[in-house]
Amino acid sequence: MSTQVKVPTFPESISEGTIAAWRKNEGDAVKAGDVLVEIETDKVVLEVQASVNGVLGKLLKKAGDTVKSEEVIGAIAEGAAASAPAAAPTPKAEAPAAKAPAAKVEAPAVKTESKKTDAPIDASPSVRRKLAETGGQLTIKAVSGARTEQRVPMTRLRKTIANRLLEVKQNTAMLTTFNEVDMKPVMDLRAKYKDQFEKKFGVKLGFMSFFTKAAVEALKQFPSVNASIDGDDIVYHGYYDVGIAVSSPRGLVVPIVRNTESLSLADIEAQIRDLAIKARDSKLTLEEMQGGTFTITNGGIFGSMLSTPILNAPQSAILGMHNIVERPVAINGQVVIRPIMYLALSYDHRIIDGRESVSFLKTMKEYLEDPARLLLNV
Repeated sequence: MSTQVKVPTFPESISEGTIAAWRKNEGDAVKAGDVLVEIETDKVVLEVQASVNGVLGKLLKKAGDTVKSEEVIGAIAEGAAASAPAAAPTPKAEAPAAKAPAAKVEAPAVKTESKKTDAPIDASPSVRRKLAETGGQLTIKAVSGARTEQRVPMTRLRKTIANRLLEVKQNTAMLTTFNEVDMKPVMDLRAKYKDQFEKKFGVKLGFMSFFTKAAVEALKQFPSVNASIDGDDIVYHGYYDVGIAVSSPRGLVVPIVRNTESLSLADIEAQIRDLAIKARDSKLTLEEMQGGTFTITNGGIFGSMLSTPILNAPQSAILGMHNIVERPVAINGQVVIRPIMYLALSYDHRIIDGRESVSFLKTMKEYLEDPARLLLNV
């Protein structure tokens, strides 16, 4: 008896995907639950698992091929004995089958210079995974003084990001306004209670939960910042689903923390932690990436001092956090040193006026500089 291997059902917003890598080869024995193939969509990588025990038969699609929702891409012969493994279906760019700690490309035996990197930016998902599993490094040896180039196709996610960013720049009236926040009150509160917080809730108390709560309270006061445009209509959302931009091996992704208005600081921290782990391990689901009414991105973790983040369409605003730097500031006529963070709010000027955008950031600043207000809801 043969069981078909099918592409998962895509939501309406996704029309097709790409075979990223086969994890099993033709003729391999498989067990129910084994990951057979990874399919990359515009937003996430989906893992297709075996539904029965048996032997994987002929593969109808190879790595790099485009597939449609519910398309048949292979079959499993149930109960069959494994035969001699067929040639690997993956392209030459995939990680080698040997359990070497690193992928290596060598030039002729002449004077060389070696450069190592933990994970090449444009390596395929399977190469990145292999390096992560083995703890190895990619070693590239090139002739000294040589001018080398490497041409690799853009991943589906990278192409989607590029197209969406261009679309936002071309189809919105995007502006950015700035403010600064004295982080000392939040930092003092965090330092005082972080150990008790972690002991009680099992999650660390970070800055993101404070910013998320402050943003939600400001969004309640300025609903156009939480709105979106649909044709000739403005859609005002009565809920606050906040996208948190996180880095993944495949690039920047924005999973959604839903109904943040009803979540505690501990709830927000726990959800952000879980989503970040899933992003790191390429385990985010399509449902966790869909929707969102407002986005927060934190370039400060990479050392960014200031930036103008681009809108995450169809949302109309995005908040950019940056690194915290001790700066001299004047307080009550005295110059003191305080930990200062610059905030940036990029917004669609078609539905958000300057007064609203500036007032939104000012409101966030007031909440963050007096965080007791967040806890007291005043």
